[in-house]
Amino acid sequence: MNIEHIGFNVADPVAAAEWYCKHLGMIIARQFGPPANGRFLADTRGKMMLEFYHNSKAPVPDYRNLHPITLHVALNVDDVAAARASLVKAGGTADGEVTTNDDGDVLAMVRDPWGLTLQLLKRAKPML
Repeated sequence: MNIEHIGFNVADPVAAAEWYCKHLGMIIARQFGPPANGRFLADTRGKMMLEFYHNSKAPVPDYRNLHPITLHVALNVDDVAAARASLVKAGGTADGEVTTNDDGDVLAMVRDPWGLTLQLLKRAKPML
């Protein structure tokens, strides 16, 4: 089995998808209209997708108040500090500082405009 996508119930999936495409370079692989307004966003490799949708049968989680370790989307980047600065300029919010762990990985947490945590990372040694 392979992971196809991870879905997030959000208040405004259209706006979230537009922000992710504009600022993270993702592309809309599939979409559907009201009432859920779902958007499947593919990463630049075309191997993984995020789905943003709104389904009123369940509450939209309070992503902003979830601890970043509880839930985050990890993104490989070439320059963590530059990516962090760019996302903050685009409406994201820094959550902590740029750090380096014991393995030499450079990491930073940024919340998107809706509070979902993005972990920006540059691995010292690729995991896969």
